Amino acid sequence: MSRTCLLYMMLENQTKIAEFILQGFQEFYEVQTLLFLIFLVIYVVAVTGNILIVALVVFDQHLHTPMYFFLGNLSFLEACYSSNVFPRMLSALLTGNRTISFSRCFMQWYLCSSLVAAECCLLCVMSYDRYLAICKPLHYLTIMNSQTCIQLAAASWINGFAVFSILLTLMLQKLFFCGPKEINHYFCDYFPLLNISCSDTSLLEIMSFIVAAIIALPPFLLTLVSYVYIIAAILKIPSTTGRRKAFSTCSSHLIVVSIFYGSLMIVYMIPSTKAKRDTQKFSSLLYIALPPLANPFIYSLRNKEVKQALRNSIARLVPYQARCLKVN
Repeated sequence: MSRTCLLYMMLENQTKIAEFILQGFQEFYEVQTLLFLIFLVIYVVAVTGNILIVALVVFDQHLHTPMYFFLGNLSFLEACYSSNVFPRMLSALLTGNRTISFSRCFMQWYLCSSLVAAECCLLCVMSYDRYLAICKPLHYLTIMNSQTCIQLAAASWINGFAVFSILLTLMLQKLFFCGPKEINHYFCDYFPLLNISCSDTSLLEIMSFIVAAIIALPPFLLTLVSYVYIIAAILKIPSTTGRRKAFSTCSSHLIVVSIFYGSLMIVYMIPSTKAKRDTQKFSSLLYIALPPLANPFIYSLRNKEVKQALRNSIARLVPYQARCLKVN
């Protein structure tokens, strides 16, 4: 701990910081309103699109299959993920109030990390589902029954909110923050919090890589292996029509997986330099905004069943509204 920090602690009677200031995009003060409108549109579209998919999966009988059950879970997760970050950021852009309490800051990070971990598991489960559908079609319905689907989805959520995220959050809360209290980010992310701590953070940095390896690496490798088998099985199909049909059943999920892991790798696997730390809040928009925004478009534009379910829902809704107007 530095002498400056020790002096600061004595002067402040070792009082811990009760709140942080999220600097957000204050360097772009002139375009705060424009940024607010852009992020508001992204948030509304992402949440509306993902909740719409959840509603279609729940209420349309044709989508009551394992693939769409997991898609509904993923869409609900994406809506939660966006709602954890965007409202506070939008409020700061609109009002200029960038303060966030100590407890709320750590709760935001815990939810963010837990949802990312749960998404890794859900994407892995969805790739396993596509592997069974393409490589083991005769055994698919037997293996992927309703009980198995519920267990796999529950395991994904539990693993995401499990002891590892809780452990890191508790360790973060034990750190001493003696100033400055400004976080150069638009939400409470892990490494920006470590950067402003006066405590020794070397153990937490090591722990974060261990936890990431335990939580994210196995699902990623299993997803990769599943798609190796899927692609190999597709290439063995003799007819071009059969190969196209088989690939279309997993292409949407493959695009979502690529966007999710690609954005995470761009943010966290680039060597940690001062330039990267200065621009981390911009690069983190890749995994904060892109997957939730892209998910409903990919599954709605590339999936015939989802498009048909949406058309059926609109067709049922329009006559109902017409009847209501006649009654009135």
